[in-house]
Amino acid sequence: MVVTSTDELEAGADSSYDRISELKAFDDSKAGVQGLVENGVTKVPRMFYCEHSNLSDGSTSEPNSKFSIPTIDLTGIHDDPILRDDVVGKLRYACEKWGFFQVINHGITSDVLDEMVKGTGRFHQQDAKVRKEYYNRDPSRKVVYVSNYSLYHEPAAYWRDTLGCVMAPHPPEAEELPAVCRDIVVEYSKRVKAFASMLFELLSEALGLNRFHLEEMGCAEGFLLLCHYYPACPEPELTMGNSKHTDNDFITILLQDQIGGLQVLHDNQWVDVTPIHGALVINIGDLLQLLTNDKFISVQHRVLTKQIGPRISVASLFRTDDESLVYGPIKELLSEESPPLYRDVSLKEYLTYYYAKGIGTSALSHFRL
Repeated sequence: MVVTSTDELEAGADSSYDRISELKAFDDSKAGVQGLVENGVTKVPRMFYCEHSNLSDGSTSEPNSKFSIPTIDLTGIHDDPILRDDVVGKLRYACEKWGFFQVINHGITSDVLDEMVKGTGRFHQQDAKVRKEYYNRDPSRKVVYVSNYSLYHEPAAYWRDTLGCVMAPHPPEAEELPAVCRDIVVEYSKRVKAFASMLFELLSEALGLNRFHLEEMGCAEGFLLLCHYYPACPEPELTMGNSKHTDNDFITILLQDQIGGLQVLHDNQWVDVTPIHGALVINIGDLLQLLTNDKFISVQHRVLTKQIGPRISVASLFRTDDESLVYGPIKELLSEESPPLYRDVSLKEYLTYYYAKGIGTSALSHFRL
């Protein structure tokens, strides 16, 4: 726990604290972190306190850090083979060395991106009575509003609420989506799914494979849209928007607003992912690291809380919907010099272990040969 006052030190020694009751009361409110803010909270409730190691792990990046994640311009990739080869080379470098990069001129217009951010804000800022209608922890539901998916399993709750929508392969009926963001969720999802298909082609080429290889493996079949909302936090030194973790998918495509707070761990330093208006942030997930036999890397990242806000981000997670499918390193990438580093694993087995181990450590090491 980060202790900043005598009061907190005394609270830390309070053996009568009933964390489960605090979690349940928060969950039963169905109003999320935004509900706390709407009720005028001036102190971060204890259930959100993060361990000191979570907040200070690695070297905090300085404003003028020597590192910044790669930014790749996709202009001309459909028309000019030389430009496309150049982009493929930059993608290969970014995936091998960083696991994170931003793309500009990707084909989704800024007005669509801006409206998706605004639509997310409209949902989370609407009357709590309306939000509560969507609050649910049922994993079979295609549209859910929830604060902290792993609320009862993590050592600390995070300062974040989420509207989650399963948009592929079997999207919800339009009327299941919240009215305040229904049209833009449908439109943005259509655009980002088309962009993901194009991106998987480029990633296949960067691996030296047929351009349709990853898509034919089903990498783009399942698509989960997560509309995150991080309210302004009165005591950002005590909690986090999300602690360090890797993603349990093939790729994540992230739209973020201009507030900032996302950081990626690179060379044991936390590096800010500086917002670029109109850009999308891409990161490699654990499953693609496994498929590529460590050629592409899935790296830890986190979200800091801030006294300004809200921060809004929209994450599109791509992985297959069929948990019975078995994955292992792609055979075309293996040789005597590059033997398989992982055993074959079903998506169900991988996800079961991913959630059981807790956030913060990679699940991949468990499946190494």
